[in-house]
Amino acid sequence: MKQTFLFFCFMCCATLVFSQDNYDSELIPSGLKSRANATIRTDETTIDMRAPDNVMLSVKKAITVLNKNGDDKARLVLFYDKNTAIKSIKGEVYNAAGILTKKFNQSNFNDESAADGFSLFVDSRLKHYLPSENIYPYTVVYNYEIRFKQNLIIPDWIPQDEDDISVEKSSYTFISKPADELRIKTQNYQGAPEETVNEKQKTLVWKASNITAVKPEPYSPSRDSYQTSVKIAAKNFTYYNYSGKYANWQELGKWNYDDLLKNRRILPQETVNFIKNLVSGLPDDKEKAKKIYEYMQKKTRYISVQIGIGGFQPVTAAEVDRLGYGDCKALVNYTQSLLDVAGIESYYCVVEAGDKKVSFDPDYASMVQGNHVILCMPLKGDTTWLECTSQKIPFGFLSTFTDDRLVLACTKDGGKLLRTPKLATAGNLQIRNADLNVMANGDIAGKMKTTFYGSQYENNEDVIDKAPSEQKKLLADIYDIDNINFKGVDYIQNKVTNPEVIENISLELPRYGTVNNNRLFLKVNAFNVHKTILEARSRIKSVYINRGFTDEDKIVYNLPDEVETNLLQQNDKNLKSIFGEYISKTVLEGKKLTYYRKLVINEGTFPAEKYAEFFNFTTEVNTADNLKLILNLKK
Repeated sequence: MKQTFLFFCFMCCATLVFSQDNYDSELIPSGLKSRANATIRTDETTIDMRAPDNVMLSVKKAITVLNKNGDDKARLVLFYDKNTAIKSIKGEVYNAAGILTKKFNQSNFNDESAADGFSLFVDSRLKHYLPSENIYPYTVVYNYEIRFKQNLIIPDWIPQDEDDISVEKSSYTFISKPADELRIKTQNYQGAPEETVNEKQKTLVWKASNITAVKPEPYSPSRDSYQTSVKIAAKNFTYYNYSGKYANWQELGKWNYDDLLKNRRILPQETVNFIKNLVSGLPDDKEKAKKIYEYMQKKTRYISVQIGIGGFQPVTAAEVDRLGYGDCKALVNYTQSLLDVAGIESYYCVVEAGDKKVSFDPDYASMVQGNHVILCMPLKGDTTWLECTSQKIPFGFLSTFTDDRLVLACTKDGGKLLRTPKLATAGNLQIRNADLNVMANGDIAGKMKTTFYGSQYENNEDVIDKAPSEQKKLLADIYDIDNINFKGVDYIQNKVTNPEVIENISLELPRYGTVNNNRLFLKVNAFNVHKTILEARSRIKSVYINRGFTDEDKIVYNLPDEVETNLLQQNDKNLKSIFGEYISKTVLEGKKLTYYRKLVINEGTFPAEKYAEFFNFTTEVNTADNLKLILNLKK
C-alpha cells in the first residue's frame, strides 16, 4: 500500500524541463549556501489534468550539490506501473562554473522491480539515477514527463522537503478545466496563487523563492506540520477503471466500503461452520472476538502484497483462508469476515502507522493519507482495536505503531474519523528491581527483574524469541556495561488487556566497582542512565516529545564486610520541570545500600524558548544518573 504513496513523494521532489539557465555555482546567494548541502536552483512542476484518466506531469529541476553530504539530493527515482507511464527523461550535469560536462537519458537509468524486500507481490517498477560526480559543487538538471491514467492521487508541492536544502526558486502549476471541482489545502503559504481562466482551462500557480536551509534541531515536530505545501484533490476521480467522487472523509470512506471492500468477505462454508463451533458457548462478544483473533493469529502470517488497485484493495477473505497469509488489508478483511460469522460488528480502518504519531487531517480528505490498516470493534461501548499483522501482539493492544492518532474507519454508513487509544505517560512503565552482592574487589553479582508496560511493552520484542546465546549478545548491547555477563535470562509475557513483559536476569559485573587507596567507587545507577541532548541556541522550532514514559529503578547493594558504613554522604536529587520530574536517593541500613530512582518524561509540544529548560533538565538528570559513591574499605 505504501508503494503508491512513495511514488508520489519521490515524484514531487525530483523533476525538470531544460532552459538556458546559468548554473555557475558562484551565482548562488551566500545566504542560500549557509547550512545547505544542496541548493535547488529551479524547480518547475506542471500538472495538466486534461481528463480524469489523463493527467500529465512535467517537471524541470536543477539542483546544485555543494558537498558530498548532498549527493543523495541529486537522486531521481520514478515509479511506474500500468496506470502510470514515463513518457520521457533527459538530464544534464554541469561543473562548478556552470559548464556542461555530461548528458544522459532514460537508457542511463536503472530499471528494477519496486519490491521492498518484504513484499511477496509488487506490480510496480521504478527507474532511478544518481550522478557519479566527485568534484564539488556540481549541478544536475532533470527533465521528465509522466502520464497518469488517474486523478485520484495528485502529487503535492513541497518546495523544501528537507532542512539541509535551500531553494532559489520553485513553482507549482496546476491546469484543469474551468468546471472541474477541486479541493485545495495550503500550508505555510502566504497569499493566493496566480490564477488565469479562459474558456478552455483554469491555471493556478504557486511560487516560492529564497528559502534558506536550517540547522536541524533535536526534538522537532514532523516536517509535515510546518513545511510549505500545496495539496490538491479532484472531487470527481478515476482510478484503475474505478470512478467516484468525494469531498470529505465520509464520502471517501463510503467509496472505499462500497467499491474496494464490497463482496470480499465471503468465506468457505467449512470455515463458517468451524468459527461457529469455535465461539459456541462463550459468554459475550468480547470473549468470542478474542477467540477468533487468536485463531487468526495462529492460522495466518503477514506478507506484504502491493498489487491490484494501486495496492488499496485487499485480496478476498476466501483467498487468505486458503493460503494462510496476506498483507495488512487482507488480514483485516479476513478477520472481519470471521467476526461477521459470530455477528460481531467491526470497522476496516486506514491509519498512518509508525512510531511518530501522525493523524489524518480532519479538514482535508485524501487517498494518500495512510499506509496501514487495523481493525476496530465498537462492542457496545467497549471499543476494542486489533492489529492483525502480528502473531505475537495481545488481543486489544495497539503498540506505538498505531496508538493515539486519527484514522479513517470505512463503514457501510461512510467514513468516520476515529482516534486510536493513547499509551499515556503514566502507563508507559519500566519497573526494575535488582538485588546485587558487592565484593570488596568491586565485582558484583545478583538478580534483576524488570517489568515493561504500555509503550515499553515491546522494548525487548527482538530478544524474547531468540536462542539463549543470541539473547545474551543482544542484552549486552541494551545494557552496555563493560564485562557484563548474563548467567540466566527468562521472559514472561502476560497478554492481558494491559499487557506486560517480565524480564528476569541473573548477572555478573566483574570489576564494576573501582578500588583505589582503600576506597570503593560505585556508580549506583548501573542500568538506566538517561542520555543528554544536544544544546541548541536560538531555537526556532517548537519542542516536540512524541511519547512520554515513566521509569522506576530500585537496586539493593549488599555490601561486603570490608566496607565502612558510617561515612556516606547524601546525594539525593529532586528535579521538576514542565518536561518531567526526577527523583533519586540512596539509603544505607547496615550493610544494605538501597538506590531508588524515578524518571518521568512528559509528551507534548512546548514553545521553542523552553528548549533551554529541557536541555538543563536532561543534563541534570544525566549528572545525577552518573553519581558515584565513595565507600571506605577497612584497612
